[in-house]
Amino acid sequence: MGLILQIETATTSCSVALAADGKVLDFKQVNERNKHAEVITLFTEELITGGNFNYRDLDAIAVSCGPGSYTGLRIGVSTAKGLCFALDKPLIAIETLEAMAYGIINDNTISINENTLLCPMIDARRMEVYCAMFNIAGEKLRDTAAEIIDENSFADLLKDNRVLFFGDGADKCEAILGGNPNASFLHNFENSATYLTQKAAGKFADKDFEDVAYFEPYYLKDFIAGKKSKS
Repeated sequence: MGLILQIETATTSCSVALAADGKVLDFKQVNERNKHAEVITLFTEELITGGNFNYRDLDAIAVSCGPGSYTGLRIGVSTAKGLCFALDKPLIAIETLEAMAYGIINDNTISINENTLLCPMIDARRMEVYCAMFNIAGEKLRDTAAEIIDENSFADLLKDNRVLFFGDGADKCEAILGGNPNASFLHNFENSATYLTQKAAGKFADKDFEDVAYFEPYYLKDFIAGKKSKS
């Protein structure tokens, strides 16, 4: 049995899931800023002990590797790498936007058809978002990028396709893109470690692992620290 601990901290959601052979056994999550460091180890402990497992039963650790929040990614990847080192287990990295797309694809409550394209968006401040484009088979049609959204964004794809925008970056783009009849928006989307399950199981079967010592999150942009204003 491939028992995988899955960690998602790239967005406002801090989520940890336990999956076996491509099926979620249990998960814990909270969607609140600045909670990641506080709850991630607690969630992990609750899932392991609550499932009557011990840490040595894990076969791998999977982590959402970005793009996303600089601080959130550092917390998630550091936790995953620490567990891998301590337990001598392999590390699996899943790109955050790809995991979000798979979450929509596997959600039977969301109506999508073969002509629908999926555009997960993560807020990158102001009118910039991290985004990519996928079809409903999970194939990436447009590479991950940091995009400044204006009225001409995605015009080529929106001309002939319905595009579903979702994620915390999509909310602020609706006023700009929402006038296009082919643009639709999924509100109240919460990112989740459960969305890593399908890709993590596939990578585990293929032994597609990261070098734990040298692996770093996919930041996409350099981190710029804010400066406190002088009182």
